[in-house]
Amino acid sequence: MTPPDPSLLGPLITQLRLARGWSQQQLAAALCAAAGTPTLTRHEVSRWERATRTPGDHWRRHLAAVLDAPAGLLVDATVRGRRPGPAAARSRSALLALAHRWAADPSTPLLLAPATITSVVRRVADEDGPGWCAAVGLAELRRLDDLAGGADLAPVGAYRLRCVVRALRRSGPNGRQRLLPTLAETAQLAGWLDGDAGRLASGVDAHRLGLRAAAATGDRALAGHVLASASHLLAGAGDAEGALLLARAGYAGARRAASRGLRALLLHRVALAAALTGRAPAGRQALDAARRAAETVEPATEPAWLYWLDGAELAAMTGRALVALGRPGPAVPLLGEALRAAAGPRGAAVYGSWLARGLVRLGEVDEAAVVAGAALRDAVRAGSARAAAGLAETDRRLAAHRAEPAVRRWRALLADARPFLPAGGVRDAPPPGWGPEGTG
Repeated sequence: MTPPDPSLLGPLITQLRLARGWSQQQLAAALCAAAGTPTLTRHEVSRWERATRTPGDHWRRHLAAVLDAPAGLLVDATVRGRRPGPAAARSRSALLALAHRWAADPSTPLLLAPATITSVVRRVADEDGPGWCAAVGLAELRRLDDLAGGADLAPVGAYRLRCVVRALRRSGPNGRQRLLPTLAETAQLAGWLDGDAGRLASGVDAHRLGLRAAAATGDRALAGHVLASASHLLAGAGDAEGALLLARAGYAGARRAASRGLRALLLHRVALAAALTGRAPAGRQALDAARRAAETVEPATEPAWLYWLDGAELAAMTGRALVALGRPGPAVPLLGEALRAAAGPRGAAVYGSWLARGLVRLGEVDEAAVVAGAALRDAVRAGSARAAAGLAETDRRLAAHRAEPAVRRWRALLADARPFLPAGGVRDAPPPGWGPEGTG
């Protein structure tokens, strides 16, 4: 396991706390005393140290005071933690190369070496999950993902991945072959949860393992699903170019074997990524094709891993693409429908952030600020870096109207909520070559 990097905020807080001989409870008590509020608990300190959430300006000032550390040191560590580093860039390049190779010839099984499995599992499963992990199967974890964010569920996904790998190692050749689809599905879900928790490099690596496992079984549809998930992960991290390459590879390799729902999903991923990269004609073409495919989707006939693809989700995907294409008029009703049907706080936060962006484009700034405020509360509840990143983009859109009273109220609410947003949610510009920011 890679030792903690004290140049990043989480390990730095741990190092400074231990230097004073304090427990997390004692640090929380000192912060509450300094801030004059009893609301902070040791659980929030734990989230900061594990980098699942990032303290905002308010709590960073008090951290600097009670830990006797230069405020600039904490700010610099925060900025470093928000940028995709070299590990994420390497993971991205490796996944793009593998996806291109698979799409060129989906019938060729990809090598699934034991060393590959071990290296990915070490990166994803770097912490023990809560005690109830053992009671959560893959199907249950998928449905929990509808209700909670990666900050809470990533350790559970890591636990499930370890369980599958242990079973794989104990099995003979026939047993291993039967377990490969489960490995592919589990790696995809663990990677999605890791990415949603703000751990992009390990999330991308897990998707690469999922692609190898799906290809080893010859299941083109499952491989396409893994790439659709990875595409959306990169889009949410600001890498629309990478997202487009993965979505196109997934569609090229899986379209002949794909169900109607998977075909619609992959086309939607292409449409959104193309729109975010400024390729409006390609985005419109893919969106039109996705709509045609969606007209014939029958949820009862779709694979189990596409259980979530219903009318509300298809409406949300169409709405997001339309906002990205600069067509907020038809997008706003679709996103409103999706928001009303959202099953949990993360979905409500993601849909709400896109709805607010559409409303800003329509000139409905007051309503956009109200919608963004509700989405912000849901993002705090969800513990999802992806939801928080979408709101960071919404804030950039609202900033052009900062003189409006509703926007001033929104920005005050955002300032108060920043300490409770998950890590990775408010990004600085990505480094050169990573891709355009603000994809949400």
